[in-house]
Amino acid sequence: MSVPKHVAIILDGNGRWAKKKGMPRSYGHTVGAKNVETICEAADDLGVKYLTLYAFSTENWNRPDDEVNALMKILANYLKTCKALCKKHGMRIRILGDITRLEPGMQKVIRELEEETKEYPGLNLQIALNYGSRDEIVRAARAWGERVATGECKAEELTEEVFNSYLDSKDIPDPDLMIRTGGEERLSNFLLWQVAYSEFIFVDVPWPDFKKSDLAECIEEFENRNRRFGKV
Repeated sequence: MSVPKHVAIILDGNGRWAKKKGMPRSYGHTVGAKNVETICEAADDLGVKYLTLYAFSTENWNRPDDEVNALMKILANYLKTCKALCKKHGMRIRILGDITRLEPGMQKVIRELEEETKEYPGLNLQIALNYGSRDEIVRAARAWGERVATGECKAEELTEEVFNSYLDSKDIPDPDLMIRTGGEERLSNFLLWQVAYSEFIFVDVPWPDFKKSDLAECIEEFENRNRRFGKV
């Protein structure tokens, strides 16, 4: 059995799920946030070592103000309760993305969470928050360019491995499997560098309804694929 070491998931379909139930979009996001613990437990049980969840993108700021405010409130509340969840499950948490646009209080909670959980031996949970892959790549390029400009290194020394060390995910293996819930079939600026050799699975199930059985089915499909990485 070839269980993917790293699974990345685009958490899509919250708003449409809520709308079908006659509820505001924020209700879907609230239920979706509660589903994170369920899927973290499922991933751990199934043998996954790294789980990356796309929670809030750089493009999400363009949504209506009331929805953005609701999302920020849900995320802030989740981060406050995440400490106990990480301790309960032994999870290490890391945030991918530019957190400088977030409220100072949320930034403080994020730094504390990352520091307090860094030695936890269980599932490695990455949450992409104010994350966009193009933004990540631009930030990495700027950081490298600054070192070249100051003479710390030479432009010709840049390799894929060196560039990778400037990304938010620098200490995390690339995803083996990328899943998108909710029925859409696009990457939405998520881990574009990292998923170069990932397997993609798009499922119709909206994130609030995505359960352990759905994750297990995705992993089973992954296991049945012939991953040749360009070989004949």
